Order: sequence, then C-alpha cells, then structure tokens
Amino acid sequence: HCYINVPANDSVASKKELSLSQIECISKQSVNLGALWCLVTGGEPLLRRDFPDIYLSLRKKGLLVSVFTNATLVNKNIVKLFKEHPPRDIEVTVYGVTKETYESVTKKRGSFKAFIRGLNLLLDSKIRVRLKAVALRSNLKELPEISEFCRKKTKDYFRFDPFLNLRFDGNQSRNQEIISQRLSPEEIVAIERADYERFSVLKKTCKKFVVSESDQNKRRYIFCCGAGSSSFSVSPEGYFRLCSLLWQPDCVYDLKKGSLKKAWNKFVPVIRRMRLASGESLIRCHECSIIDLCMWCPAQSYLETGEMNSLVEYFCKIALKRNELLRNDEKQ
Repeated sequence: HCYINVPANDSVASKKELSLSQIECISKQSVNLGALWCLVTGGEPLLRRDFPDIYLSLRKKGLLVSVFTNATLVNKNIVKLFKEHPPRDIEVTVYGVTKETYESVTKKRGSFKAFIRGLNLLLDSKIRVRLKAVALRSNLKELPEISEFCRKKTKDYFRFDPFLNLRFDGNQSRNQEIISQRLSPEEIVAIERADYERFSVLKKTCKKFVVSESDQNKRRYIFCCGAGSSSFSVSPEGYFRLCSLLWQPDCVYDLKKGSLKKAWNKFVPVIRRMRLASGESLIRCHECSIIDLCMWCPAQSYLETGEMNSLVEYFCKIALKRNELLRNDEKQ
C-alpha cells in the first residue's frame, strides 16, 4: 500500500533521491508560484538523515508542512523539532495493535515496539496526531480493535483505507502479493457498514458521488478529477506529476531538466486536455453515474492495466456493492 516500498538500506535508491539543495530549489520555486502547503511522505520520510534540515527549510519558506510517518523512527530529537516548529499535522499509520498483526504486515521484527514507543513520544508531547489504517487481509480480524485503539488515542479523527495500490515499478510478483492482501468488495462494504462514523459520512455525502446525466456528457476528458488543478506531487527523484499515483510516462516531467514554472504552466494543461478517443472502453466508466463510488481514476487504471483508459473490474464491483448498500439503507 505504500507509495515507496524499497528496503531502507537500498543504496541505489538513496543515490537517486534529490539532495537537500535540490529540494530547497524546488520548494523555493513552488512558493514563488503561490504554494501554501507541503506534505512530506514516503516510504518513511524519517529515514532521511537530513529530515530535520529538509523540514526546517520548508517551514522557513513559510509553507504549512504535514508529515506522514509510521512513527517507528520518532525519537526525542524529532519530538523537540516538532515542538519548536509545529507541523500543520502528522498522520501515523497503524498496521495493527498487537505485535503479531503489526509485524505480519511490516515483516520486520521489533517494529511494533518501535511504533508504540514513537507514537507515545508524540502523544505525550501533546503534538497533534491523526491516526489511520490500511485494511488488509493480514489485519482484517483486528480492524475493530485498531479502530478503538486509534479513536482513544486521538481527539482529531481516525480513518481507514481499503484500497491497495499496485506498485509503481510494475513488479508482477510483488503485485500478486498486494492483490492477495486486498479485501473482497463484500468485505469492504461490510466493514464500512459496521463503522458508524464512516457509514454516516458515506450516507450524508453519497448523493455527491452520483453523477447527473448532464455531467456525464461532459466527461470526455481523461482527467475529470482535481489532479493538477490546485496541487502537484514530486517524487524523491525529482519527477513532477499531477498526483502521487500518476506514473504514466507521458504524464511525468523531470524537474532536474526543467523548471517547476514550466511544468505547472505548460506541462499540466497539456495533460489536463487529454481526451478520450471515440469508442474507447473507458467511456463506459465516464458515463457511469456511480463512478465516484469506485474511486476509479486514470492513474489507478494505469497501475492496474498499463493503460489510463481501461475499466478495472475490481473497482467496479466495489462501486456496485456500495451503491447497493446505500440504496438498501434508504429503503429501511
């Protein structure tokens, strides 16, 4: 489920990452273009030994900075940094609330102890922390306990995500592992129905996810989402994308060879103007009134099929089950 999944000691991957000076250059350009907020995520951002320097550099440029972490590398120095220079927010992923479940996900001995230690350091220091979980085959039975643990630990909010992205590098053996960890559409709908807060929000907002006929007729552009309209993503290697999931080669711009201003003002509009060719199978998705219940998007389609314009049956089945759940609830 992670955006970057390579070993922590992968020296080849580390050498490809942007240097501190390159990060400072890109962030300066983004501020000059009007950026207000920045999310630092990974992988695990605290693996960077220069993380404090990166974080302070972003803060000193006036950016509101958020950090996503699993908390296993949080120590007193990191807590001191966050106390003196508060982040906009910190989100911590909870893989499980028992050693057995947590480490069945991480595959790393001692990671549960490190997670509890790091999380407690943050919470004891009164730093605002948001907690979240990924619903996997490995932690499905523990999800109620994970939910209870998270809601007791934070006064903000807890959320979980049942969608597992396939790998950006297309590694087929690892992708099969990911697919084996995915929950069935029936299981996803069942856990959403059982979570009172999540289901209440879904019921309250479900009409926003049903597209009217007039809107359906406008869906002839490949990108109908907000990607590239008010935000962008930069990979550790310096590749600019409209969103963090978008790795189709034609939709990637190398900031080491060009400016952020050119990427934003010239490159993004070209991508946003991409249109569907008549007769493409994707028109079935774009004309579907419940497309937003399945969370289909061109980036996900590319990861799943190698094409940005392909239907993903798994997502479609989830949308149909969600819609069925909402319609049945209305009748009760």
